[in-house]
Parts: sequence; structure tokens; C-alpha cells
Amino acid sequence: MRRTRGRLVAASVAVALSTGLTTTAVAAADPVLPEAGLVAWYKLDEASGTSAANSAPGSTFGAATVNGAARSASGITLDGTDDYVRLPDSLLKNLTSVTVDLDVLVDTAQGTPYFIWGMGNTSGSAGNGYLFTTGNAYRTGIASGNWSTEQNTTKGSNLARGVWKHLTYTQTGTTGTLYEDGVQVAQNTAVTTTPASIGAGTTTANYIGRSLYSGDKYLKGQVRDFRVYDRALPANDVAALAQKTSAAAAGADAAALDLGDTSAVTSNLTLPVTGAQGSTVTWATSHADVVTSSGKVTQPAAGQPAATVTLTASVTRGAVTLPRTFTVVVPAAFDDAQAAAWDAQHAVVTNIADVRGNLTLPTKGAQGSTLTWTSSAPGTVSDTGVVHRPAHGTADTEVTLTVTATKGAATSSQPRTATVRQAPEAQEPAAYFFPYFKGESTADGEEIYFAASQGNDPLKWQELNDDKTVLRSDLGEKGLRDPFVIRSPEGDKFFLVATDLKIYGGNNFGNAQERGSLSLMIWESTDLVSWSDQRMVKVSSDYAGNTWAPEAFYDEAAGEYVVYWASALYPTTDSSDRKIATSYQRMMYATTRDFVTFSEPRIWVDNKRGTGLGIIDASVTKVGDTYYRFIKDEKYMTVRSEKSTDLRATSWDLITENIGVGQPNGYGGTFTAGEGPTVFKSNTEEKWYVFMDQPSYHGGKGYVPFESTDLDSGVWTKSEPATLPVSPRHGTVLPITQAEYDRLLARYQPDAFVASAAPVTVTTVAGTAPVLPATVAATYGDGATKDLAVTWDAVDPASWAQAGTFTVSGSFGPSITTRATATVTVTPVDPEPEPDLVVEVSATAKCVAGKVTVSVRAVNGEDVPVDVKVASVFGSKSFVGVAPGKSASQSFATRAGSVDAGVVTVTASTTGASPVTATFEAPYAALDCG
Repeated sequence: MRRTRGRLVAASVAVALSTGLTTTAVAAADPVLPEAGLVAWYKLDEASGTSAANSAPGSTFGAATVNGAARSASGITLDGTDDYVRLPDSLLKNLTSVTVDLDVLVDTAQGTPYFIWGMGNTSGSAGNGYLFTTGNAYRTGIASGNWSTEQNTTKGSNLARGVWKHLTYTQTGTTGTLYEDGVQVAQNTAVTTTPASIGAGTTTANYIGRSLYSGDKYLKGQVRDFRVYDRALPANDVAALAQKTSAAAAGADAAALDLGDTSAVTSNLTLPVTGAQGSTVTWATSHADVVTSSGKVTQPAAGQPAATVTLTASVTRGAVTLPRTFTVVVPAAFDDAQAAAWDAQHAVVTNIADVRGNLTLPTKGAQGSTLTWTSSAPGTVSDTGVVHRPAHGTADTEVTLTVTATKGAATSSQPRTATVRQAPEAQEPAAYFFPYFKGESTADGEEIYFAASQGNDPLKWQELNDDKTVLRSDLGEKGLRDPFVIRSPEGDKFFLVATDLKIYGGNNFGNAQERGSLSLMIWESTDLVSWSDQRMVKVSSDYAGNTWAPEAFYDEAAGEYVVYWASALYPTTDSSDRKIATSYQRMMYATTRDFVTFSEPRIWVDNKRGTGLGIIDASVTKVGDTYYRFIKDEKYMTVRSEKSTDLRATSWDLITENIGVGQPNGYGGTFTAGEGPTVFKSNTEEKWYVFMDQPSYHGGKGYVPFESTDLDSGVWTKSEPATLPVSPRHGTVLPITQAEYDRLLARYQPDAFVASAAPVTVTTVAGTAPVLPATVAATYGDGATKDLAVTWDAVDPASWAQAGTFTVSGSFGPSITTRATATVTVTPVDPEPEPDLVVEVSATAKCVAGKVTVSVRAVNGEDVPVDVKVASVFGSKSFVGVAPGKSASQSFATRAGSVDAGVVTVTASTTGASPVTATFEAPYAALDCG
């Protein structure tokens, strides 16, 4: 058997350690890589081009063709859409035994189902004889026909995503063996189809990154170093091929280990057991009496010297194990006086600088002291942390809380300053807020989305943030489901809790109930737009298999929140062999004042409904003294309603079952099953709504709204019409104020937030109502402008009765705070002109006996008599009482033989109580009588 020496894998994998720690250099043997029987070897390390060379010595197969993938020395990158590598035809010809080996990194956003590689033939849209590997339930299968003929060798759990993995499949005789990172993970000894038999040796659909089924997804991720052998490699050769990839991952995980400052450890250490690259980490200790291999710390007795302990981490990935050592110094235990002083100094009160609700005052110190508290203002903050905030409109108040730590006969006291905020102003609800997730079918579905109602209509919604994620998880399983938001009883603080669960990417609901998270994911905010850092708080015991669908209700009498969720419980804390069929979901609860410190969990609902089935997904509302609970019954996979006068009672009275079943679901089908109810009261009327989630696995597409006017009746009707967000799954509907609504739009959907309106100016005359425009230019939060219809406020006629200026305001709609404003200027009425008299006047110059005479004639065109006065340079004369339609004449003897052109002024006046006067001019021409 011919072998060749490969590249150096980890000749000196050096792990640099932090403060107080030693440096470990790990020497790894230069692996010998198998070459005998190598049919094809595609390193896929070309920098560019569409050809991938076959590096197998003496192989008759040519290059592979790269379709669309990005190229680099570290492998190809496939986009999951249409990128793939086409391998030469008939690679499996004459291979009665085979080994297929490669490195792959499956992207976390990989869709399913998918092949990592496949070699064989297709018929129409289906495979027809093939050999393949998929990361789903990590398996390799060989088929003589379509999927129904597959003979699988499977690990049974999904391949880890987002990290490089080394995969190997060998087959010889009837035995197929599956390896992961050089370690055997599965074997099937009943494989009867041989690679050579596929297509009688002719295979024309040989791919990396593409399935032989046209409906499957393409591979999204990276691939390198693809090999095919004509024999089944032994385990040591498989381990040698995997060593480089495993050593790199183990080295990265070893380097990433961080225990913090270990120079003076006084409390238990959290020792990581896994690495980000998929390594497992085990620990050994040089002094288990001081620090155990699980991290439990026991300090030397008071007065003894500090102990120095070496902790050794063994970081294992596949067949590669790398050590890393940490030096831990554990000082002697404090004496009573030291312990009391330390506990008094380090006692922590959550939110003490911004007090908006009852405080959790710790009663036990880390060093064993008993803690008691005294307040300088018990009426504001009591000695037990009960808070009464200053009234709205007064100032914030500072209160001194003094903690006294007592251990044995020793005591120590330390003051703390608590800043208690004045109570917020009470405001009526004006809209609704809706956080939700979208499902498990996409990479971003298990993240939190926001929507807001259109004003006070809970059946008309708009997605916020352009229907993109608002909150995502960087902790735990890195998936978020079932977000629930609660407003504090004071009104100005919000807590958002969510399930720590990610199904997308290969997880399943069985595993999630057996080995799921024991923690809640929590955010808090004072305004719904500025959210705290995510925190992960363990609330379930180690006997639980999951912590699902958390909600909360404030218990006014106890002054604390009751937080409830679903958990399957098991008899032991060992999760390796758990089966949900041996358990069922209970509803659990714990209490908290701050969503940081929780009580121990207690059972709330314990009702087995079938094999592996129980009760989950509770939502509570209260009317008067009665609590109403909506909860999923897994026997029917539907929601029931119950009631009780005691929130924490373990037995509630049933109102009705199978709510909404048989009614239209709004998605073109029938509501047959539901979960994740969220119940809330209308902002404007005596009506309640229950939104119930009908996911795809129950025949729907998300939430379906139902309504009732009587919670005791059990009668619920599908709400019509309803415009919900796209694909809304289990979430919360919360009434909010206009100010909160405006903030949500301004932050997350500025193109829907009217930020300002253009000023309007209007002018009118006193006594005339102003004409206001029907539309006004509005500017949105994103800077865009649009003319919006305005409904103007009524204007008191007295405002425009006389000259002056006033303003009038107008509304753009019920959910828009910004208002239009018009400034109206009222001008005075112009004085009416004197009415004209209809009097026709004329003047003529003529010669009489050689002298010029000027004659004036006036004709009364009015219907009343007029008096006429004529004035000229030759004198004045009058006509009195010229009748309507009549005329009168007067002459002026000039005694001159000639006159220049001139004008006669005629003043006409009506007679009576209100005389009207008009003045006219009558010109005459020059005349010479000589």
C-alpha cells in the first residue's frame, strides 16, 4: 500500500494563556495521508476560474466544473441558490468498495432537504440510483432507484452548522461506516447496493452542493478537499485525513477558553464543556479538595495559606485532543468580620439608580452573611423593598438603603442610594403593540418582529422595521420564539421574555423537549424602543427538558410578577436518554420583582393529556376579582379557557374547550388546531380578543383573531375583517399610549410617522368664513413629504367677525399626533363708495349779441327729485327740485366777446332724510364772438 506524507497539521499548536496561567505547546504527529486507491481528489483550492483540477495520481478522470461558486485557496463557497460543482461522469464505475471524504462547512441558514454531495442518475425530477450524504440526521445513503430504495447509515442527529466538519463514508461488502471528524458515528451492516451497480457503472448526475432531486435545496456553505477512493479506508486512515481540520478546530476552541481572573477565586467557576468550533471540553484538577473538575470551589479555612490549583482542559474534536492548563489561586476563607465586610460591600440591588417598581433586596451574602436592610424613607422604599413612587409632577426622590451584613458576632454596614422616579402621568391607550416571531422554516424566522396597530383597531396592523428583525439572540440556542411583553403596574417599564429555542437548522421538537434550554431570554425597556442588553436567566431545574412560551402577570397583593412557562419534567438530570414519550408538559411558575432574581420553580398545571402530551402556552387576563386563563390542551391541540379567583391555584374551573374550532381561519381554510393564545381587552369597548396561532404543522399560517363580549360565556367568534402582519406566530398584543405609538413609528417605521406639517396661511375679510385647504403637506420621519387630507377643527364665527389674527388646528387622522395649523388673518371691510347719481350734465358756449353766454343743462335720470347747483368762473346758480326724468337749464352771461375753454362744476343732491350727493364736471369749448 502506497502512502504519501501530508502537510504539517499541528507540529506545535501553541495555546497562549492569560494572566497567571501557563503556556502549553502540543506537538502533533505529521499525519500520513492515504493515497492508494485514490480515484479522484479535488482540492477545490484554485483562486479563480470554473475548473477544479483532479490531483489524484494516475487518475483517468478529468477536472470538475465549478458553477458559480466563489473560489479561494481555502475552498469554494456555495450560495445555496444555484452554485454547485459538477464532477466527471461515472466516478463510481467498477467501485464495489468506496470511500468518500471531504471537509464541509454548512451555513447556519441552510435550507432543507439538501445534499452535501451526490453521485448517480436522475429520472425527471427525482434521483434514480445514487450515493449521497446530507447533514440532516447526518447520514449517507445508497439507492438503487428513488428515495424509497435508500439504505442509510445515519448518526440520527443533525450535522453542526457554521463550523468546518470532516465527513467520511466507507463501504465494503455489506457494511457502510459513517465518520465525523475522523471518529466512527454510525454503521450499517445490511447494505446490499454497491456503488458499481448504480446505473451499471454509468452515472451522469455527480455533484457537490446539489441534490439529485430538483425540489431539494442547494448547499449553502463551503467545501474543500473532496476525495473518492476505490476502497474502504481503515479507521486510522480516516483519522489521519480528519486530523488537520479537527486540530484547527480544537486549537481555536482551546485558545478561546477563558475563566476570567483566576488570581483570587472565592466562588465556583463555570468550566466550559463545549467550544464554538464543536469541541468537547473535559477538565482535570490537581486539587479536587479545593477546585473540583466541575468548578466547585472550597476555600482553605480562615488563617490558612492560599491554595494553588492547576486545572487542565482537554479539548477534543474528533480524534484530536489538545490540553490547556490554568493556574487558579484560591485564597483562604474569610473570618466572620472579613465575610461580613465583603458581603456588605458587594450586596447588589438591581435598578437601584432608576427605581420604578419594587426592589429585590438580597438577604444572603456570597460569604454566608445574613443581610438586613433599613430605609431612610420607609414610606417611599420600605425595609423589604416595597416602593411607593412620588406622585407625578413632583420630583424624583433619593432614599438611603443601608445593608447590614451579619456573620457570627461580626457585623458590617454599607449605605446605598436609591433614586426613585416620580410616577408617570396616567394616559389612555390609543393603539396596540405586537411583538411576535415568524416560524422555523427560515433562518430569520425565530427572531422577534414588531408590529403596531392602526390606531385603536386591533384588527389592522402594520409591520415595523420594514418587516425585518428587531431583536435577535446571541445567547443560548440563538433562536427566539413566543415573545411576551408586560407593562409594569406603574406603567413606565416593560419586560420582554422569550423562549430560548431554535428549530431551524436541524433541531426538532422532540429533542427540544428532552434537552432544551432551561433559561428565559429577557430584555427590558422604559419606552419600547430603547432595549437593554439581552440576558439569559435560568429559571427551570435540571430535571426539566425545556422552558417554553413564558408569560407573566403582576400579582398586586404580593407586589411581584408571576412568571409561568411549560416544562417537561424527568426523574433524573441526565438528559442523554430522555424521551418525551415518558414525560409530558407541565405549566411551571416562579416569582420575581425585577426579572433578574427568580424564586424556585413550582408546578402550576399538572395534567397529563396523553403519551408525551400535557398543557402548554398559557395567557391570562383579569376582570374584577376573576382571572381568566387561555391554555393549549395537547390532547386536542386546541385552546381551552378556564377561570379562578386565585392566580396561583393549581385547579381552575373549565369554561370551554376547542375555542374557534370549525370557523374560517382567514387563510382560506378552517381553524382546526391552535396554540400560543394571547388575550387582551379592547381599548374602546367591552370586548376581548384572543389571537391563536395556527402554524403550518396545524394547517394554518399563523395567528387567527377571535373575539367575545363575555369571557364567562365561552363563545368566541372569528374577527372579521382582519389585516394581520405577515406570518405572525406566537406573540403578545399590548395596549399602548399615543406617545408610545409615536415613538415606535418614529424609531422603527419613520416612513409611516408624520413628524411635522407645513404651516398654512389663509386670509379672509371680516364677516366672511375662512376657506381652509383640504390637504396639507406633511413631512414624514424619513424626510419624505406628502399632501394629507385634513379635518379642521370647528371655528367659532366670532373669530372672523372682525379684523385680527387667529389659528385653527386640524387632524390628519385618529392615530397621528402631529396636527396641521393654519394662521388666519382677518382684514377689515373696505368702506362702501358713495352711490352714484344718474344726472347728465352738459355746458355750451354761444354768442348772444356779440357776447359769449355759457349755458348749462342738467337732466335728472333718478327716480327721485334732485337739487342741482352749478358753479363756474362766471358765478353760481341752482335748480331746486328737478323732477325725475326732467331737465333744467341755466345760462351765464360772460359780457365778454370771447372766452377760453373751461369747465362748469355741477353738484346734484337728492332730497330727503338720507341725501346722496354727486359732483360732475361739464366742459365747454373756447369761443370768440368778434
